[in-house]
Amino acid sequence: MQIAERAVVSIHYKLTDDAGEVLDSSEGGEPLTYLQGAGNIIPGLEKALVGKQTGDRLDVRVEPSEGYGDHDQSLIQQVPRRAFQGVKDVKAGMRFQTQGPNGPTSVVITRVAGDMVTIDGNHPLAGQHLNFAVEIADVREASAEELEHGHVHGPGGHHH
Repeated sequence: MQIAERAVVSIHYKLTDDAGEVLDSSEGGEPLTYLQGAGNIIPGLEKALVGKQTGDRLDVRVEPSEGYGDHDQSLIQQVPRRAFQGVKDVKAGMRFQTQGPNGPTSVVITRVAGDMVTIDGNHPLAGQHLNFAVEIADVREASAEELEHGHVHGPGGHHH
């Protein structure tokens, strides 16, 4: 069966940046299983897998706009240190969940200077090319329940 919308796909992958550093991998573990066409993985990778089948191997380079987006300067803000009440030692590298206009957002502190803290709401991989080495482990039809819920159930997927 070929990968098409409404298929359940299992892949092994290795994700590297342009310097060749491994950012994520399924090596030594279970494959990533997702529902094709449901937005469960980044768009650039999902598009590249259409038409492939079990056993296929491919290398995919995903542009930032088809991955985690371009780096958005407007997502970098300075906030007063008092916004972190209850946090004893505020320092660069700390991650927090905040409530943004579109729901919960993850931010990282990039700088602390006096009473001001710089936070960045960009995804850590925003603005980066993503290089995937992929092997298709399995392709099957999605069940009616998986299609209704928009995600995979059972092994490699969601359990209710």
